[in-house]
Amino acid sequence: MRGATADSVRRALDEPDPLPGTRGFAGAVDGRLVRDVLGRQPLFVDGGEWAFSPDELADPEPFPAGHVRPADGDAEPVWELPDPDPVTDERVAVAELREALAAALDDAAAEDGADATAVAFSGGVDSAVVASRLDAPLYVAGFPDSHDVEAARDAADAMGRDLHVVELSAADVERAVPAVARATGRTNAMDVSIALPLFLVAERAAADGYDRLAVGQGADELFGGYAKVARAPEDPRVAADTVRGARRELLGTLPDQLERDVLALRAAGVEPVAPMLDDRVVRAGLSLPGDALVDDRGERKRALRLAAREFVPDRVAFREKKAVQYGSLVSRELDRLARQAGFKRRTDDHVSAYVASRVE
Repeated sequence: MRGATADSVRRALDEPDPLPGTRGFAGAVDGRLVRDVLGRQPLFVDGGEWAFSPDELADPEPFPAGHVRPADGDAEPVWELPDPDPVTDERVAVAELREALAAALDDAAAEDGADATAVAFSGGVDSAVVASRLDAPLYVAGFPDSHDVEAARDAADAMGRDLHVVELSAADVERAVPAVARATGRTNAMDVSIALPLFLVAERAAADGYDRLAVGQGADELFGGYAKVARAPEDPRVAADTVRGARRELLGTLPDQLERDVLALRAAGVEPVAPMLDDRVVRAGLSLPGDALVDDRGERKRALRLAAREFVPDRVAFREKKAVQYGSLVSRELDRLARQAGFKRRTDDHVSAYVASRVE
């Protein structure tokens, strides 16, 4: 069992409780195969065999999140993400979120191995809140002129923290492409461009002697960080007709995204720590009203930013940030490498074709 004790998983099964106070779990307990409701721990099956890594199986398939499979049966859904009524008083909602964040961060700081933890730090509110209560070095990866490096330097200065900058080169990206593709089992441009900066920053942290990497994963999905959520129902990329409904749609994508990120980080030599996906934070986030996710001016992650003022300076809490693949300029470099290798933009998905060629 990874991510939780067998007893805590048994309690989650008996009640059943989808958010029993963990940061996710997967594995076997009492002859049953389980994976938590958000899929925070990857798990793969091949017939009657199972493993935490797809490399250990001949024909691996992801085990579905929120499911349980007895030894002599098929996987069945047991846990469903709660859909509570929103807390209508914004001050109460933000206070509850702030309390949940503090508890999750303090627990992460007190865990065994916390002294071997580094922080993936991009300068945005998510990673800054994670860093705020961890006595751990901060690492950012990006090209020298990238938005993420500039934002991380400014945020680290505002927080009075030292920062390790992993300045990327074309050679770094080129070298990492096949490693990331093989680790994640994916060659599509979007997945690889997201996982690459994580892999490279984790690789450096591991080389410096750290075996855990604290990350801000899950905050955008939980707190309304995506433009398509803010634009619901006008945005055709979501089916929901409300911001809260669109947020729930995005949470449904987490098992697939977290599988990618966790596998990439483990391949780089670290174990991820994701306080933003602590059950207490998830529960508080699910209770936020729509205008606490996106306010009437279009500001995203409003409640998180207000809660974050307890942990970080305002200029960090309210910073707007680009997605990691763009903020690090890794996506730009992948496009350049693909074209340099002869894959023209007029070709359908030329970057994915380039990645696949590197794996082959």
